[in-house]
Amino acid sequence: MSVAATNYQDRKGILGMLGRDGLIQIILVANTFIMLVPILIMVFSAFKSTPEIFKSPFSVPDFGNLVNFIKIWTQTNFLRYLFNSFVVTGASMALILTLGTMAAYALARYRFWGAGFILMFFIAGLTLPLKLAIIPLFMLMRDLGILNNQLSLIFVYTAMGLPSTVFIMTGFIRTLPNELEDAARMDGASEARIMWSIMLPLVRPAMVIAGIQNVVPIWNDFFFPLVFIQNDALKTLPQGLTTFMGEYTTDWGVLFAGLTLSAAPIILIYIVLSKQFISGMTSGAIK
Repeated sequence: MSVAATNYQDRKGILGMLGRDGLIQIILVANTFIMLVPILIMVFSAFKSTPEIFKSPFSVPDFGNLVNFIKIWTQTNFLRYLFNSFVVTGASMALILTLGTMAAYALARYRFWGAGFILMFFIAGLTLPLKLAIIPLFMLMRDLGILNNQLSLIFVYTAMGLPSTVFIMTGFIRTLPNELEDAARMDGASEARIMWSIMLPLVRPAMVIAGIQNVVPIWNDFFFPLVFIQNDALKTLPQGLTTFMGEYTTDWGVLFAGLTLSAAPIILIYIVLSKQFISGMTSGAIK
């Protein structure tokens, strides 16, 4: 093959690569635009009155207009709904990460009969939607006496989050070297000390991934609070925000202000933990 033909093939390959990369970039930019536009509209609408929302939904509002936020803080039970969501989500995540990490550590580091079956049992939980068992769950919560109680939501969310947490954490812990634990045992450290003082800092990125994987659906869940909670003082944000919608009229500005405030904690959590989240996503490839 001549030098000219070789150069032509090289230029053709470079142009093809640039064209492919350009197409990928266009798709990513379009996807970002599609994802961000609804959020921007929600935030803009939070600073508008209902007539302004319908008249010019895409216009930039006056961000100094805080009437909707003042109304939602002073004339509604938004603070109560926000507090309930923090309690339910926080308690659920504490149980999910604590129990999930302990189970994953045992399955990844100890060899015992039935370990494979237990891991498959957790993985099977990823394929079974818990909502299919809503009638037995309702009867179980009633018999336990925790119906119309936040404990019912915490137990259900913990059961929902454990399969994915155990699956993520087990795979991550198996990639860590055994020499760290062996050295700690030689120094006289107990098994609990090894787990909490040595392994826990190393699996923090995986815990962040498992946390984000579970905190978003728990925070945004509407179905289970609708079934288990009837008392207005115990409602979480997704269920409580529906009370802002009237039978005949709805103050859309106040509703969008509530949605904006509801989304803010999750966005802030992701921003704060984004570095560890990305580290956890890429650590498997680096190892």
